[in-house]
Amino acid sequence: MKQAWNKKWVRVGIIALGVVIIAWGGITLARQSQGGAAQGSAYQTEVLSRGNLVAYVGATGTVRSNQSAVLSWQTNGIVGTLKAAKGEQVTAGAELATLKQTSLSQNIILAQADLVNAQKQLDEVMTSTEARATAELNLVKAQQAVEDAEEERQSKQYQRASQNTIDIAHANLIMADQALDDAEVIFEQNRLRSQDDPVYAAALSQLASARQNHDKAYYNYQYVQGLPSTLDIAEADANLDVANAQLLEAKREWERVKDGPNEQDVAAAQARVAAAQAALDLAHITAPFSGTITAADSLVGDLVTPGARAFQIDDLSHLYIDLAVSEVDINAVQIDQPVSVTFDAIANQEFTGVVTDVSAVGQSSSGTVDFLVTVELLDPSATVKPGMTAAANIAVAQLEDTLLVPNRAIRTQDGKRLVYVMQDGSLQAVEIELGASSGTVSEILSGNLKAGDRIVLNPPSTTLLNPSGANSIMRGG
Repeated sequence: MKQAWNKKWVRVGIIALGVVIIAWGGITLARQSQGGAAQGSAYQTEVLSRGNLVAYVGATGTVRSNQSAVLSWQTNGIVGTLKAAKGEQVTAGAELATLKQTSLSQNIILAQADLVNAQKQLDEVMTSTEARATAELNLVKAQQAVEDAEEERQSKQYQRASQNTIDIAHANLIMADQALDDAEVIFEQNRLRSQDDPVYAAALSQLASARQNHDKAYYNYQYVQGLPSTLDIAEADANLDVANAQLLEAKREWERVKDGPNEQDVAAAQARVAAAQAALDLAHITAPFSGTITAADSLVGDLVTPGARAFQIDDLSHLYIDLAVSEVDINAVQIDQPVSVTFDAIANQEFTGVVTDVSAVGQSSSGTVDFLVTVELLDPSATVKPGMTAAANIAVAQLEDTLLVPNRAIRTQDGKRLVYVMQDGSLQAVEIELGASSGTVSEILSGNLKAGDRIVLNPPSTTLLNPSGANSIMRGG
């Protein structure tokens, strides 16, 4: 009986111990469940979705006009007339102001006469035919002179005279011989007469004349039979060279004027006209392009000096903003990309623009490299003025229906981009690759994510990828 009683209490004790163990296990599970629920409720989550994304590159810059020029006086003088005032629209070439003629230097005053003479010379060069006629006549004369010199030089290759001339000279020598013989006979017949006798004198004179004629005929006959001397040939060569040189110069002149006014002559005459006009222009201020007078600094009667500012003119038909874009962002910027623009000086108003130019070369300053990007304002108003500072956002990417993740949910670990997904009350780390980004969201290019996943916006700092690379949770403490 006692033994049965002991066995009964043993069974009761075992049952009680089992109840206690079960109760303890239930309490533990309940605590764990409550802890997990509390932990899950501490996370901020957002459902991953698809949407549109516009990525921007931001930069600041200064507004400028399409064209701008400061017009200054180029000489000394007294302002005589003003034909434009600040705010007026002017056209290109319009005269804006002039100096009194009496206050100008002498060379500027005389430039008017120089201009008249230079224009007259230009007209003569363009219309006159005298130069062409003179050149043609000189060419004909030069050609004839060459022919004459060539004939003269050709003759130096043979005897000094033709055969007919030699024959005549020979005949003259024969007759001179005969005349000399006859004179000698007559003189011998009268040789003994008195020297005062007229007959003696006539015989002596006839003999002297016959001897003289004989010598001439003899030397002439010898000359015409001989060849030209070296000096004669050299002289003929020199005359031929001179004639050829003159012919070459005559041909050049003819080629220069035969087809009308010579380009070089016209250019020289035009240069003289331009020089005289430039001197006259020193006394005037003219608009280099059409625009608005944005500054007027001269008054009638002012004594001005070279370099003194007279006007500033700006073409306000188009306004541009020159932006300094970092080298990190420049490759995303392209011509024709849309731009939104705001100004500190113009509250609560946004303007639109478009990229018109991207510099191919960067400029380094203080260790950073920036590239100049030009933006044209498409809807400027009178409130936008050159010189204002602008803040611009260039839309470098516009995506539609793409998977987007909030930027605040992205974490970086060991060079990898991660986001954390809440699944069944626990966190899962997912590695992703990002594309374009805006200020709040980024495009997901790759990763094991889909629309509808619940993304954790504030995962704990102790949530990491395990060494194996599998997505898991590591909770601290």
